Amino acid sequence: MIIYLHGFDSTSPGNHEKVMQLKFADPDVRFISYSTLHPRYDMKYLLTEVDKAVKQSDGPAIVLGVGLGGFWAERVGYLCGIRQVMVNPNLFPYENMEGKIDRPEEYLDIMTKCISDFRTLNRQNCLVLLSRNDEALDSQRAHDTLSPYYQVIWDEEQAHKFKDLSRHLQEIKAFKTPFKKA
Repeated sequence: MIIYLHGFDSTSPGNHEKVMQLKFADPDVRFISYSTLHPRYDMKYLLTEVDKAVKQSDGPAIVLGVGLGGFWAERVGYLCGIRQVMVNPNLFPYENMEGKIDRPEEYLDIMTKCISDFRTLNRQNCLVLLSRNDEALDSQRAHDTLSPYYQVIWDEEQAHKFKDLSRHLQEIKAFKTPFKKA
């Protein structure tokens, strides 16, 4: 099973396209939609929904998130004990969501309340796909933050929304193995 978490633009037709592409890696793809406007509520909601989906899975599940969905995939996947794939993750939404949501500082609050040094504990459980052409986020900053802990794969063609996952489907499929405890 692949659990898909959209980015801030939750109504983009690109979400459906990515779900359809992911079906080539696993026929069981679940799309979990969340508000994007209420981080504390989103955290609780996503934990509940991802946990429910994992319990319904016949085999190893992964959670894949794009942009803001990548922020959630890393944390929720770790807390639910499944591997994660982050695609152009928004690692610093408390900095760049100002003016888009009422309380972007809630993301920082969530980050500081997550298990301290969880990336060390989560080592090898997350795969990161970064676009060199990300027009929305600083992909080099994401690389520098995540590469000490996770495998990072650079894509030379995709933009922030990463419309075409097809080049990376085999890597995603191969990564869909049980969570490795530190």
